[in-house]
Amino acid sequence: MNILNQLKGATLFQGLSEKHLFSLKKIAIPKIYKKKQLLFLEKAEGNFIFLLCFGFIRLYKTNETGKEIDIKLVLPGEVFGEVIIFEEKCYPVSAVALKESDVLLFPRSDIICLLENHEFRNDFMSMLMKKLRYLTAKIYKLTSGDVRKRFFQFLTEHYGDRREYLITFSKQDMAKAIGTNPETLSRLVNQLTKEGILSWEGQRIFIKKR
Repeated sequence: MNILNQLKGATLFQGLSEKHLFSLKKIAIPKIYKKKQLLFLEKAEGNFIFLLCFGFIRLYKTNETGKEIDIKLVLPGEVFGEVIIFEEKCYPVSAVALKESDVLLFPRSDIICLLENHEFRNDFMSMLMKKLRYLTAKIYKLTSGDVRKRFFQFLTEHYGDRREYLITFSKQDMAKAIGTNPETLSRLVNQLTKEGILSWEGQRIFIKKR
């Protein structure tokens, strides 16, 4: 794994200087999680923040009755768990690998040490503000566009503009990623199939027309 390239491609770290990316590289710990392996549990002490390089990670909360509530599907290039640096020392959600996943771990103690350097801190805070603006724009897309539009936006943003897509996760996880439920996604796919726009065969989506 080329750690520096992974850092440069991460949404959270985009905008950090080369110097500070190298600082992060020095403290990064590569780890592979097997399918269904837990990364951390809700309310557990947070010792690491994470960067997903390959695979899919499910973030969820557990309510009083023991029911698991999906919070987010983490995709490659996304950082998660960073809340433990600024807000609280315990993870507010649980995280589990949906398939074998390559992850970079960054010790909280090492990140805090880096933040004591004012140059790194200023660079890091500037980058966090950019992420906030990015998330705000993404939330706007999810709430303003219909499911059909979000479906095609998701395919384009994560796989590029193409005629054939290899989908390596379930329709249920796809629904989470575009902010809807599996039933609504199934109805959409059926409608798009009837219209001759696409076909979904196994793990492959074939786009016939837009």
